[in-house]
Amino acid sequence: MKSKYILPLFLLVQILFLKILPFFPDFVEGAYSNNLYIRISHFSRTLLGKIPFSVGDCIYAILILSIICWFWKIRKTWKADWKDHLLTILGKISIFYFFFHLLWAFNYYREPLFLKMNIKKEYTDAELLAFTKRLIVKTNEIQLQITKNDSLKVAFPYSQKEVFQMNLNGYNNLAKEHPYFKYEILSVKKSLFSIPLTYMGFGGYLNPFTNEAQVNDLLPMYNFPMTSSHEMAHQMGFASESECNFIGVLASVKNENLYYQYSGYSFALRYCLGIWQVKNEEIFKQLKKQTHKGILKNYKESHDFWRQYDTFIDKGFHFVYDNFLKTNNQKDGMEGYSKFVDLMVNYYKTKEF
Repeated sequence: MKSKYILPLFLLVQILFLKILPFFPDFVEGAYSNNLYIRISHFSRTLLGKIPFSVGDCIYAILILSIICWFWKIRKTWKADWKDHLLTILGKISIFYFFFHLLWAFNYYREPLFLKMNIKKEYTDAELLAFTKRLIVKTNEIQLQITKNDSLKVAFPYSQKEVFQMNLNGYNNLAKEHPYFKYEILSVKKSLFSIPLTYMGFGGYLNPFTNEAQVNDLLPMYNFPMTSSHEMAHQMGFASESECNFIGVLASVKNENLYYQYSGYSFALRYCLGIWQVKNEEIFKQLKKQTHKGILKNYKESHDFWRQYDTFIDKGFHFVYDNFLKTNNQKDGMEGYSKFVDLMVNYYKTKEF
């Protein structure tokens, strides 16, 4: 067999292997997520965590430039040698695909968190309404403690660098209740691609090759603790967006700092209100009236921020990412972001805020 066919065939083998893997979540959980992946991620974060800039973003920039240069170089021979060029592309994709899964993405196939924590996924409208009302009371209480005025929005007083360090307090407290949420070796950084990320409609991402958590540094600051905590959850090996929202909220509200608690509770409340706005307009209006104006001003701040970058670009990327998630064993796709409410409602049934 000619060597140029080996890597493209290896890509096919990988795809077939990933079709089988969803049937073995216990194996992935034990052999990969709680074993090999922990070693890989600790090594990456130890190596790169103290570097003040995003190494992964630099690698991506070099990679993008090299791809552009390669296409420019072969532009005249593309038609004549299209078969060889296609095999080269498939070979590169095969290598990329292998390391993507080995270094992080096998986590897409691990045991779901609701099983691990013994939490139900279903809830009734009555349960959601009771939870939302409790959430309003708690978020109102924290907003008032911070601002001393129910009509003032919360102005976040810490720098982005301080946020990353202070997030550890919430994760340490969370790990006392649930040891599998223990976060070790900080490697969270401001993304060098924050402007493109904003146009794409994303608050951050995890680089699966360097295990650096990247956060969009243009975000409204009251959102920053929750967003960075979400990306830190990805670092711990949780791939599902709904699970990372859930873990991010818990890590924020378990923080001893009121601003962090506000970031978590206000995030969860916003999603609950959004569900009611779709489900029942009358109930939504009643719930909105019960919510402090200062909280609604923070929501408007966030809405206005994203609206100024709202173009066809973010819709296109959301469509691509939605299909990417569905391809990687996340059947809810982009809707998964809001599915964390399922976990929140059931988790707090027997717990106080």
